[in-house]
Amino acid sequence: MAHFSNKEPTMLTSEQVKAMIEGVAKCEHIEVEGDGHHFFAVIVSSEFEGKARLARHRLIKDGLKAQLESNELHALSISVAATPAEWAAKAQ
Repeated sequence: MAHFSNKEPTMLTSEQVKAMIEGVAKCEHIEVEGDGHHFFAVIVSSEFEGKARLARHRLIKDGLKAQLESNELHALSISVAATPAEWAAKAQ
């Protein structure tokens, strides 16, 4: 018989999610906001050079696969996945 816990799942902080992402890709700039379960990220990395938008998202999500599958990280929405040059052009 399976045991289910009444404990609330541990809530992550934005800083913890930021560290997880930085463990996947070297980031020149990163912003993470969230409520402990759902997070939104802006990621700027030279590792995105030459990659299409979907491949950039896949790079991050594949690197966080264990955390996502275990539900340690419930949801991550990548609002921006840009190269440093793209990010600099957006700022102008």
